[in-house]
Amino acid sequence: MFPLPSQVLRQREGTLADTPFPLLLHALMVEERTCTLELKVRQREKRITFEDGAPVACHSNLLHETLGKYLVEKGRLAEGDYQKALAESVSSGMQMGALLVQKALISPFDLYKQLQANLAHKLLDCFRWTDARYRLISDVETPDATVRANSAQLILTGVSTQLPFDAVATHFTFTDDRRFGQLPGVESAPKLSSKDARLFQALRQRPTFNELLERTGFDMESVLRRLYALCLLGVAGFVEDVDLRAAELAAKAPPVATPAPVSPAVASAPVPAVASAAMSATGTPFSDDDDAARNALVGAFLSHRSQDPFALLDVPEDVQPVALRKAFLAAADRFAPLRFQTSELKEKAEGLLAAYARAYGALSEPEQNALWKKRRQAQREKARGTGRPTAAEQFRIRTDLLDATTQFDEAKRRLEARNFAGAFEYFEYACDIDPRPLYQAHRAWARYLMKPEAHGRLVLQELQELVRQEPGLEEGWAFLGDVARGEGQWALAEDALRKAFKLNPQQRRYVALIQDIARKR
Repeated sequence: MFPLPSQVLRQREGTLADTPFPLLLHALMVEERTCTLELKVRQREKRITFEDGAPVACHSNLLHETLGKYLVEKGRLAEGDYQKALAESVSSGMQMGALLVQKALISPFDLYKQLQANLAHKLLDCFRWTDARYRLISDVETPDATVRANSAQLILTGVSTQLPFDAVATHFTFTDDRRFGQLPGVESAPKLSSKDARLFQALRQRPTFNELLERTGFDMESVLRRLYALCLLGVAGFVEDVDLRAAELAAKAPPVATPAPVSPAVASAPVPAVASAAMSATGTPFSDDDDAARNALVGAFLSHRSQDPFALLDVPEDVQPVALRKAFLAAADRFAPLRFQTSELKEKAEGLLAAYARAYGALSEPEQNALWKKRRQAQREKARGTGRPTAAEQFRIRTDLLDATTQFDEAKRRLEARNFAGAFEYFEYACDIDPRPLYQAHRAWARYLMKPEAHGRLVLQELQELVRQEPGLEEGWAFLGDVARGEGQWALAEDALRKAFKLNPQQRRYVALIQDIARKR
C-alpha cells in the first residue's frame, strides 16, 4: 500500500509531489531519525529539526509563523505589547519567549503550551506544500526550546484537514473489491476524534470502501482522507495484511501456562502496604497546582538545552568538587520528579534531572571540564571579535520574512486601480504564504474580474466551497453574489447577498443589489 519507511528515506532529496509530506513524517518517526528536513517552494522555506523521529523545532521565513505574530493572532498578546517586545528583542538579542516571560506578559507554562501549538501550526502548513522540494540533512541545529510534536497526531490531523485532496487520491489507490480492517497488535495510536473513531469502529466489519461510505454516512473525501491516514499509521490496512499480522502475533505469543494451585494460607495472606508519595497522607504535597512551582519547572525546562553545564548548575568555572556536588543536589531536589503527579510535568522534571546529572558528570571529569572551559573561552572571543548585530541589521534580517498582509494590501491597491492581473498575482502571493479564507475570496474575485467569460464557472465553484467551509465570511458571500449576478444565476445571487447582508446589516449596497435582482427576476 505504501513504501517501507527505509525505502522512503533512502532518497535524501526529492519533491513532495513524488513523496508526500505525511510519508516523510511517518518514515522519520518509524526510523527514529535525528536530522533536519529542509523544504523549499518558490520564496518559502522551512527547516524542521527531528530528534529520535519527533519534530522538535521548525524555522520558517513566514512572518505570521513567528512566535510574537502567532500570539497576537491567537489573542494571547496585544499588538502594542508585541511591537515593544520586538524592538527590545532586537536591541538586546534576547529571545522573544524569554522576554515575554520576563515582562510577565505570559507565564512559562502558558509559553510552553503556545510554543507547542505554534510548532504544530507550522508543521500542519507543510501538508499543503505539495509542490515543494525537500532535502534531508544530517546536521541538527539545537532548538531554542524543548518542545516536541506528536508525529502520529500531526499525520492524522494534517491528512484530514490540510493535504490537498488530489495528493490523497493520487497516492492512495485501491480497487472497489478490496476490503479494509483494523490491524491487531498496535501498541500506540493517535487520539481519535468522534469522526475518526466512528470510521475506525466500522473497520471491524471488514468493509469495502463503498460499504464504509454507507456505514459511516460520511462523504467520499472525508472517508478517503481518514482511511489514508489510518493505513499510513499502521492501525488499518487491507484484510490480507490484517490476517497476516494476526498470524505473526499468534506465532510469537508464548504458550499459556496452567496456573499452579494456590494454598489457602497464601491466598489469604494480606497484601503488604506500598510506601509511596501518592499514598502517604503525611508526605510532601504535589506541586502540580502550585502556579509558581509549575512555572518554575517549565521555565527551567524550556531554557535548559541552551545552557552549558556551568550555567545549568549555576556554578563558576573554577568550582570545586564539594561545591559542585552541593549545586547538583540542590538542582536535583528543586525539581524532583516525585514532587509532580501529572505525567506531563513529571516527564519534564525527569528530563531536567537527567540534564543535571549529565552536567554534573561532565564537570566532574577533568578532561570534559577543561573542554567546556575552552568552548566558553572560544565563545567569548567570538563575541568580542564579531560583536552583536546592530538593531538596524537585525531589523533588516526580519524584513526578509514573508508577510502575507503586505502582499494582500498591495493586491487590494492594484484591485482599486483596476489592475486585475496584478491584483490576482499578489493575492496569489498572500494565499501562498498564509491561506486565509479572506485572501482566498479576494483571489477568486480577482480571477473572475480578469476574464469573466472564461473563469465564471470555476470562480463560482471556488467561492461556494469557500463559504461552505467559512459561513461567517462576509466577503465570500458578497463576491459569490456578484459573480452569480454576472453569470445570470439570480436565485444564487440573491441568496448569497442576503447572507452577506445578515452578516453586515450596515452595508446598504447589498440591499440595492437584492432589489435590482428582484426587478430583473
